[in-house]
Amino acid sequence: MRAIEITHPGPADVLKLCERAMPVVKGGEVLIKVHAAGVNRPDVFQRMGNYAPPPGASDLPGLEVAGEIVDGDLDYTTFDIGDKVCALVQGGGYAEYVVAPLEQVLPIPKGWSMLEAATIPENYFTVWSNVFDRAHLAAGETLLVQGGSSGIGVTAIQLASALGHRVFATAGSDDKVAACMQLGAERGINYKTEDFAVIVKSLTNDRGADVILDMVGGDYLPREISCLADDGRIALIATLGGGKATVDLGQVLRRRLTITGSTLRPRSAAFKGAIAKQLLDKVWPLMAAKKLKPVIYQVFPLEQAAAAHALMETSNHVGKIMLQVI
Repeated sequence: MRAIEITHPGPADVLKLCERAMPVVKGGEVLIKVHAAGVNRPDVFQRMGNYAPPPGASDLPGLEVAGEIVDGDLDYTTFDIGDKVCALVQGGGYAEYVVAPLEQVLPIPKGWSMLEAATIPENYFTVWSNVFDRAHLAAGETLLVQGGSSGIGVTAIQLASALGHRVFATAGSDDKVAACMQLGAERGINYKTEDFAVIVKSLTNDRGADVILDMVGGDYLPREISCLADDGRIALIATLGGGKATVDLGQVLRRRLTITGSTLRPRSAAFKGAIAKQLLDKVWPLMAAKKLKPVIYQVFPLEQAAAAHALMETSNHVGKIMLQVI
């Protein structure tokens, strides 16, 4: 099969088209003929040598795909050979074929294309796990999304808004701020020209946000604490702004604040399967009703994966960057 491999850690051009042996499907897995794959920040980190695949996972990048089941352990499942599905994988998505644990495979939402469905797994699994499971965003609560124009950001904005929450989002340009508001954010905040902490406090009558989804870390953390409501929660999913922060622990104690974090890739198939069931039950109907939509910025053919990575590193995009395999 054709695949994209990381020839050695480095810049985008270390991604090269290659021929690889077909992956071997094992018990509890399916083999998917890939039609499209998503490009995500963890793929970039892996390419740079900063995010090794879990033991036993493919060394090829790619964490989400959509395609067709062509083989697998389908006894006692609702799937058949030929079914169109999307899946979260531990690696190997930049290829013509990939294996996926059955627990992490979902039917394509009604009315969504293969390409559109490939935008779903990494972002929706991550947002649901962190915003709703870990940070427990509840009815009537507000959400602040850092990096609102990213794939994660546009997912969090749309999903929380569709479920009835007030959402605020930061972005790095006025155009991106406008895009966030078109997707459902009540207020977009240009972090280069505005102070998100001051604005969030003013929009909530000085109460603050109940939950903050943070992919920045670093010096954002103390500012986030300052605009967090009492009993508020910060869900940290990346440290693009740095891995260290100075935290006022007195505020954490007095106002009963929670700072939590997680990475999804190393978690078990059973853990991800539990998320998949919640998505199928609570999110798939919203997709079928067109209350959630894919946000695709640009599509590249598989062999141009290096160009897709180069675009991602500019941070000029809004939403998803995708690879078309078929």
